[in-house]
Amino acid sequence: MLILNRVPPPPVTKRGETGRTVSKRAIKSHRVVEGEVSSARYSNPVRVPPATPVKPLQLFRVRYRFKTLGFRLRSERMSRVEHLWERLVHAALRSEKAGFDAFGQPVGGIAGNVPSSLAKNRDIDAILRAADEIQDDDPNVSRILCEHAYSLSQNLDPNSEGRGVLQFKTGLMSVIKQKLAKREGGSIDRSQDIARLQEFYKLYREKHKVDELREDEMKLRESGAFSGNLGELERKTVRRRRVFATLKVIGTVLEQLTKEVSPDDAERLIPEELKRVMESDAAMTEDLIAYNIIPLDAPTITNAIVSFPEVQAAVSALKYFQGLPKLPGDFSISATRNADMLDFLQCIFGFQKDNVCNQREHVVHLLANEQSQLRILEETEPILDEAAVRNVFVKSLGNYINWCTYLRIQPAFSNPEDVNREKMLLFVSLNFLIWGEAANIRFLPECLCYIFHHMARELDEMLRQQIATAQPANSCKSENGVSFLDQIISPLYEVVAAEAANNDNGRAPHSAWRNYDDFNEYFWSLHCFELGWPWRKSSSFFHKPEPRSKNLLKSGGSKHRGKTSFVEHRTFLHLYHSFHRLWIFLFMMFQGLTIIAFNNGHFNSKTIREVLSLAPTFVVMKFCESVLDILMMYGAYSTTRRVAVSRVFLRFLWFSLASVFICFLYVKALQEESKLNGNSVVFRIYVFVLAIYAGVHVFFSFLMRIPACHQLTNRCDHWPLVRFVKWMHQEHYYVGRGMYERTTDFIKRVYLPTYGCGAAREQIKPLVEPTQKIVGFTDLKYSWHDFVSRNNHNALAVASLWAPVVAIYLLDIYVFYTIVSAVVGFLLGARDRLGEIRSLEAIHRLFEQFPHAFMDALHVPLPNRTSRQSSSEDVEQGKFDAAQFSPFWNEIINNLREEDYINDLEKELLLMPKNSGKFPLVQWPLFLLASKIFLAKDIAVESRGDSQDVLWERICRDDYMKYAVEECFHSIKFILMEILDGEGRMWVDRLFEDIQGSIAKKNIHADFDLSKLPLVISRVTSLLGPLKEEEKPDSVRGAVNAVQDLYDVVRHDVLSINMRENYETWNLLSKARTEGHLFSKLKWPKDAETRAQVKRLYSFLTIQDSAANIPNNLEARRRLEFFTNSLFMKMPAAKPVREMLSFSVFTPYYSETVLYSMAELQKKNEDGISTLFYLQKIFPDEWKNFLARINRDENAQDSELYDSPRDVLELRFWASYRGQTLARTVRGMMYYRKALMLQSYLERNAAGDVEAAISSDDTTDTQGYEFSPAARALADLKFTYVVTCQIYGIQREEQKPEAVDIALLMQRNEALRVAYIDSVETLKDGKVQTEFYSKLVKADINGKDQEIYSIKLPGNPKLGEGKPENQNHAVIFTRGNAVQTIDMNQDNYFEEALKMRNLLEEFHTDHGIRPPTILGVREHVFTGSVSSLASFMSNQETSFVTLGQRVLANPLKVRMHYGHPDVFDRVFHITRGGISKASRVINISEDIYAGFNSTLRQGNVTHHEYIQVGKGRDVGLNQIALFEGKVAGGNGEQVLSRDIYRLGQLFDFFRMMSFYFTTVGYYFCTMLTVLTVYIFLYGKAYLALSGVGEQLQIRAQILNNTALTTALNTQFLFQIGMFTAVPMVLGFILEQGFLRAVVSFVTMQFQLCSVFFTFSLGTRTHYFGRTILHGGARYQATGRGFVVRHIKFSENYRLYSRSHFVKGLEVVLLLIVYLAYGYNEGALSYILLSISSWFMALSWLFAPYLFNPSGFEWQKTVEDFRDWTNWLFYRGGIGVKGGESWEAWWDEELAHIRTFGGRLAETILSLRFFIFQYGIIYKLDVQGQDKSLTVYGLSWVVLAVLIILFKVFTFSQKISVNFQLLLRFIQGISLLLALAGIAVAIALTPLSITDIFACILAFIPTGWGIISIAVAWKPLVKKLGFWKSIRSMARLYDAGMGMLIFIPIAFCSWFPFVSTFQTRLMFNQAFSRGLEISLILAGNNPNTGI
Repeated sequence: MLILNRVPPPPVTKRGETGRTVSKRAIKSHRVVEGEVSSARYSNPVRVPPATPVKPLQLFRVRYRFKTLGFRLRSERMSRVEHLWERLVHAALRSEKAGFDAFGQPVGGIAGNVPSSLAKNRDIDAILRAADEIQDDDPNVSRILCEHAYSLSQNLDPNSEGRGVLQFKTGLMSVIKQKLAKREGGSIDRSQDIARLQEFYKLYREKHKVDELREDEMKLRESGAFSGNLGELERKTVRRRRVFATLKVIGTVLEQLTKEVSPDDAERLIPEELKRVMESDAAMTEDLIAYNIIPLDAPTITNAIVSFPEVQAAVSALKYFQGLPKLPGDFSISATRNADMLDFLQCIFGFQKDNVCNQREHVVHLLANEQSQLRILEETEPILDEAAVRNVFVKSLGNYINWCTYLRIQPAFSNPEDVNREKMLLFVSLNFLIWGEAANIRFLPECLCYIFHHMARELDEMLRQQIATAQPANSCKSENGVSFLDQIISPLYEVVAAEAANNDNGRAPHSAWRNYDDFNEYFWSLHCFELGWPWRKSSSFFHKPEPRSKNLLKSGGSKHRGKTSFVEHRTFLHLYHSFHRLWIFLFMMFQGLTIIAFNNGHFNSKTIREVLSLAPTFVVMKFCESVLDILMMYGAYSTTRRVAVSRVFLRFLWFSLASVFICFLYVKALQEESKLNGNSVVFRIYVFVLAIYAGVHVFFSFLMRIPACHQLTNRCDHWPLVRFVKWMHQEHYYVGRGMYERTTDFIKRVYLPTYGCGAAREQIKPLVEPTQKIVGFTDLKYSWHDFVSRNNHNALAVASLWAPVVAIYLLDIYVFYTIVSAVVGFLLGARDRLGEIRSLEAIHRLFEQFPHAFMDALHVPLPNRTSRQSSSEDVEQGKFDAAQFSPFWNEIINNLREEDYINDLEKELLLMPKNSGKFPLVQWPLFLLASKIFLAKDIAVESRGDSQDVLWERICRDDYMKYAVEECFHSIKFILMEILDGEGRMWVDRLFEDIQGSIAKKNIHADFDLSKLPLVISRVTSLLGPLKEEEKPDSVRGAVNAVQDLYDVVRHDVLSINMRENYETWNLLSKARTEGHLFSKLKWPKDAETRAQVKRLYSFLTIQDSAANIPNNLEARRRLEFFTNSLFMKMPAAKPVREMLSFSVFTPYYSETVLYSMAELQKKNEDGISTLFYLQKIFPDEWKNFLARINRDENAQDSELYDSPRDVLELRFWASYRGQTLARTVRGMMYYRKALMLQSYLERNAAGDVEAAISSDDTTDTQGYEFSPAARALADLKFTYVVTCQIYGIQREEQKPEAVDIALLMQRNEALRVAYIDSVETLKDGKVQTEFYSKLVKADINGKDQEIYSIKLPGNPKLGEGKPENQNHAVIFTRGNAVQTIDMNQDNYFEEALKMRNLLEEFHTDHGIRPPTILGVREHVFTGSVSSLASFMSNQETSFVTLGQRVLANPLKVRMHYGHPDVFDRVFHITRGGISKASRVINISEDIYAGFNSTLRQGNVTHHEYIQVGKGRDVGLNQIALFEGKVAGGNGEQVLSRDIYRLGQLFDFFRMMSFYFTTVGYYFCTMLTVLTVYIFLYGKAYLALSGVGEQLQIRAQILNNTALTTALNTQFLFQIGMFTAVPMVLGFILEQGFLRAVVSFVTMQFQLCSVFFTFSLGTRTHYFGRTILHGGARYQATGRGFVVRHIKFSENYRLYSRSHFVKGLEVVLLLIVYLAYGYNEGALSYILLSISSWFMALSWLFAPYLFNPSGFEWQKTVEDFRDWTNWLFYRGGIGVKGGESWEAWWDEELAHIRTFGGRLAETILSLRFFIFQYGIIYKLDVQGQDKSLTVYGLSWVVLAVLIILFKVFTFSQKISVNFQLLLRFIQGISLLLALAGIAVAIALTPLSITDIFACILAFIPTGWGIISIAVAWKPLVKKLGFWKSIRSMARLYDAGMGMLIFIPIAFCSWFPFVSTFQTRLMFNQAFSRGLEISLILAGNNPNTGI
């Protein structure tokens, strides 16, 4: 079908030959004559009808349209397909006329869609862009360019084997065909193409006046009038670049064509004059070369960044220095720069060109910023300071130096102090070049140290040999040339990738494959040098594992190399292994307190002897630890260092002997003490041995664990004994060394264990006497056949009492930590002044202090600012502070308006005057002064009898009223003086002198009639009205009349002064007024300051309403409150932008929403509610503000907006900025650049004197600051934003809307950079192979993607978890000293961006022994207002990210990285493994591992709350559950990790406890909270079913033993629930105030927050426990959208069945059993005992439906039931998903049970269900008093009969009709026999109706137990042939459970008020109204039934 298919494959050209021969042959095979396209393969010409000319950018999407139509390339259908192709082309042309393509998308083009496999030749894209540019000028030339582009693509991929190449060529040929069809006549003579190009080149230059373009731009640039001409400058710069870019392309094509036509005569074919012109024009395109931040390969005067001295010095420092070998002659370097040391490194090691370019800029950027922090260099010949170079050297190679020190090897550069400047830069460059091309190996920092070590040695040796010309290094040399990637990185990548491929997509056990940590830790020992250099690939390290077996019955793996140092076995024992000191402490404390309690608190010799039993306990538990060391190391013995293995076995031997010996001594001592005449010799020996052992152990523990002793032990490291003891005490790792803090910080943490002693004692004491009584009972009668307790002191009865107490004891320290940390956090927050400004009233009250606080906190320190003493100087100081503060405040307000949080009136009221005028006072915003003039007027009018002092004192009671009066006084005088002249000015001078004189004499009441003030105000207002308009005759006449009326009122009505003192003046004025020439001419206000004052005074005198509630929007209020509050908080002083630390922002993105499309916004749910409608109702004020901003009426219909594309785009952005979209994140992060531009723009006069600054009119003028070249360049030097859109290349090729939206974001934000992974298909050895590239792009001058860097990767970069791999591939494109990690569901605010430079200074602030490496930042959850669930999540998250993390950072020092938006010390982390870890599954919570890694590598994590970043959270219950499940699963994986183990081992004891309870311990305690309920209820069930509980209660009453009764009736859940709510309450109080906190908390309770939090408890418990037992943790895509959709019953059932419903019904079953068979003293006793358990069970069962939108509407309930039954009974099959069939879902639910250990654990846990049958069966009336096992055996017979009946009734064999009839007959007979048997049994035996229900209660859990065990051993059950029966039983159980849950929901749905209540409960009031309106408007909508 395609024209391309007619082209025979061209011959392969030899290396070095041009490809034009191929292209000519290809083109010649398409001989084009008038209206025809002939073919070499097809003789019949194809007529081409004349067509509209088409641009190259018009037709490319045709191939996608073509592909979607399903056409295939078939040669036998050529004619028909070509006909369809022509139709499609014309359809595309018709779309083009409308501005959209065939898909309805904005027109894109073929130029922007060059396939990635052709992207190596970047000329293709440029040529096609130029062809599009000149299409209208000369289609023939455009055709020539397209043909040349086709030629280039044919050369690159002759056989069209790359992905998308065939379609690309086809589309391109169609473009050429359309261009040829436009000809009017004559044949094509391609020999004239060169002449046409030459002629067109000249014409194009003349048309665009090329010679004048650059001169005009330079004149405009040199004029300096930026503020007025910035827009014109930008326009001319873009135009110049486009013209010269087109000329460059034409010139390049012309040169290539001449070489192809005649290589020998190529020079002659182009005239010399034209050649000189082309060279001159080409030199003008130097700034068109793609660059990132600093144009190093294309120096340009248009970018101010190259004019900074520090940048020039950094570039100069990298130049070639004497001693470097010369570069080979064939080594190419850009003609626009000189060779430097990175070129030398590229030459000898074979680094990729783009990697070198990237790292050249990186190093220059680092050096320039380091220099600017030291001092600003001179403008002429700047040279970097030695200190700047050394600082970069030490930071960049710090990890390498530490690695060499640890391994005790000599660094490549010997002594770092002796390295000269040039070598330091050479080594830094080499290090970053290695890192920049290492790809996935960047996760192996010590492996990179090894590579650097050897390459630096090679480099040093080469320099030492002083060779003349650079030679390739041996390590990187191969037959195909020199390549660092191929020779060094690829071998490592291949073995890492092979191991990753062997993990079975995360399902394989961690112990079966090597992850990133295993590979990296291999380089922690000298054994790594066995790998040699170059690589010794025969080493076992490089051995690839064999593929794993697919046999599901096998849990093991294949043959593989063992792991390194640590094995992540899946077991709960890791909790003990990692935190054994905690468990030893807890166990020993419980044992000791129990001993004391049983001795009634007496400390006698007996008590002491028993307390000394703690010693055997200690050594036995240490022995258990040593056993675990051996077991946990299994799988790593072959590869772990022999020293480490020896240590493990030595510790095992030592603790084995110690435990045996001490236990033996203690037992012997007890035996001797029991004898009547026993002596105490053995006991004394025991005590003596114990004292020595304990003393030595305590002594060494102090030396190892107490911070103050660390330095002492480090100094003694050279002593072998000390080293041996330290080695035995703790394994020596490369990480984790020296993990100690200051002694003061250590002391702060010594509080956790204190509570445990008291709490445990109070819990244990009441149980002592009951335990003794129960043990003493020997005649208790059991109601069942007892196996254990009867002859064993009633052991199970005692256990049922003690088990809940033990569980609560383990929880108590966590509860105590929660309370204490909340109190400490509250106090720390109060100390930091959080929450001082929490209302608008506080903003009003304290606004006067804001300018001064702003100058102290956020402005750079200014000289002479604080040295003023007099009152007048204080006024000047305040005015100066206000003048500096106002531009920042006004920019904040402007941004609030742009974000539609305030309207235009509010903006006017909130804006602050510049304060740069001559008023002797500070002018405050109008919202502070509004209506104050009218209040002052009323006071003045009413004060006739008061003195002037009293009047002024009354006005001064309100400071802002005083300021309003003073400003009004000065403003009226200023305006009148500006508009009047001559007599008018004389009147003004006289009048105001008289007023001031009267005030001085305190005679204001006598000289002026203040009652006439209203008249004066009205006349002034009448004057100001016309003055604020443009000058027109009517306005002038009105102003003249108004000022004359004002004169008359003042002269005749107000003035009462004695005019004789100034008789001449007043007489002259009266005469002028009488003659009519007074005020006849006015000077109309022209300048901006006067006009601003007129408008401001007019507002003063017209706004009579108070502005106390401005702004009205709650979000605007919150932001202003937090910003102004933060001004008073302690933060480091800000440095000038030039001297601040540079930073990057880094956002990973996959495929989430970028920008909402109109289709998404308009799509309605089943209720007729669209997302747009939802947003309009949730944010009604913001919607009105938006309509006003785009000049639309607020009552306009939505459809009216759709007429304007601009308004549609604005609408999409408005909606996207209120969701969790990438657009919102990008807008927020770009505020950093905006803030830096404003700050740098306003700092230009800051270094001068204050008076000089005040005298300057434009000191605080911010007009056009965003276009200032210097401000933009400085902002770009300090700030970089990289969004790593992993699959952007694929999205772009597939024309996904996400790609279009990302491109739009790049166009709107010039500093935005997008990194992505591109895959390119290439032909190698006859096979198509995929190559991967890491690319960085930006928007070019045409708004298209411009590729900056393209760095080849060794393979597919996604070997581990997606997000960290996505971050890792793009981190090489970040810049600066710091990097802030931001998720794509976050936001930022301009006012917060102003504080970023303060935050960065925290890196230089004292925060402990070590400088900070991660700066924690406060988050604000902006989704809290969406629904009640969102507010619960918001409050929970806010409590953690503020109060919680505040305490974790200080004093506990255990804050980690809990996701974004933390700020990393970038160089520290990129040289130590990156900002996350990526191993599959184990690092699924990748963020926190950055904190672990930073802490283990002697970093320091802090937390700061004077700055905040917005964050979105999940807003629907299902989203929240998925998120919490992901986090809980991630914590389950953390339990297994080596990071947790090492931190638990290496922290001091108290820091370890804090760390435990804030990481995995939190989730373990959460799970233990639920287990406590289970333990309690199962204990109660045991006491009830065994009959022991009833007897104990009776005997307690007989014995009057209240302690026993208390023990039996203990309930703890309320206690835990109350305590854990403390942090949230205290957080509310701190930041909202006590009253608002109480209201918020009570409101949450009414919104059923307790139900939500209880439900979340079950979610975390389920996923945490299941992950540790079975694994299966994975990333859950939660959606992050708006929840306006009703979730179907079946969907909720699938999600929560196993995590909540089964467990909730089990609790209900236990409670029913206890109610039926327990002994309770009335209903009240049972209720008090079980209410919290009932609450938990009901919350787990019904919360998903309670928080489900429209969950109780009858119509939806009916539809849900139908959907659920369809799902339940639909049989699965191949390809059927779990959402469609119960059977498919059930199989998915069982997929996590894969290992033998997991099957065994599930079996053991399932045994609990059999206790019900065993207990209940002995309670039946039918069994009488028989307690033999026969009764239990008969019950199994009955159960077997029931199962057989079930099989009979569910049997459905499709054989024949006769068999079906027989089956129905058998089923009927069986039913009758069963019913008859039951009736006979009831009539003839003691069997009762109650017994039948009891049997049901007994058999239901037994059946579930059978099912649970069967699914655990699914492969075995399948082999036995029972699987279908088990599946049928499971379906029955799910049907029953579903009905139990559904019936109450259906019942509630009968009552309409329930649905109304639920809607009000879930959503705010505005949306509830909107929902009802929409239901009414929906009318006949069939999906909207009420």
